[in-house]
Amino acid sequence: MATRLSSKQIGKRIVELRKLKGYSQEDLAKFLEIPRSSVAQMELGNRNVSVIELIKLSDVLGFSLDKFLAKEYKAQKEIETVVEDFPAKQNMRISIPELNIKKFKNILLYILERCGGKPNVGETVLYKLLYFSDFNYYEVYEEHLTGALYRKLPYGPVPQKLDSIISKMLENGQLQRIKTEYHGYPQTRYIPMDKADLTELTAAEKDVIDQVIARFSDWSASAISEYSHKDLPWKATDDGDIIDYELAFYRESPFSVRTYDDEPEQP
Repeated sequence: MATRLSSKQIGKRIVELRKLKGYSQEDLAKFLEIPRSSVAQMELGNRNVSVIELIKLSDVLGFSLDKFLAKEYKAQKEIETVVEDFPAKQNMRISIPELNIKKFKNILLYILERCGGKPNVGETVLYKLLYFSDFNYYEVYEEHLTGALYRKLPYGPVPQKLDSIISKMLENGQLQRIKTEYHGYPQTRYIPMDKADLTELTAAEKDVIDQVIARFSDWSASAISEYSHKDLPWKATDDGDIIDYELAFYRESPFSVRTYDDEPEQP
């Protein structure tokens, strides 16, 4: 007998069936003709599933509505009945991070121009400002800002290839590195010696970066590190692994920067 399920229960069952079938969120988004971020919020239980969407999901994931809505439903019992007429995966858009070094350098210079003179903005704070700029932009626009890969390390997410990029910028006179102390702790700071080329940034990109700077640039290294450790992309990643940008769509308040309520759904 069917029972009333919460949005979170429905979302959890959709996740289980999707994974058993081997589909991605992008696959379901294409089939349902909605943004991938809406699928993520649906699976998280933050977005209701319409009756029409549920019927479409029953077709592609191969479950009967009566059994799916039953209290004791088990995804494993239904997986053998899944249909095989799902659109070909090669037609799906897959967003793969690709580092744009020129843009990364200009964003680094821009952040340092805006807040590099603050005594708290050493390497640790700088790394986190870059991380939140990249992941916030991806959550809102579903496109990569710099395309940098971030690895989960003990003190938070750290952009890869940053050492080589900074070394080149130091060599070219675009940056100056200063070793100092802040509140009794050793600190590495960077001073911009060159102006950022703002023609490399769109208005939307600059706006997201400005919001990150306004929110976090006065935080201490320990405070912003602790905060980043509570962000779902970092929490859901194994130590030492690269953090998947797709995890940004699972964020909840106060980390989520995208408004999902009544979000227009794109065909």
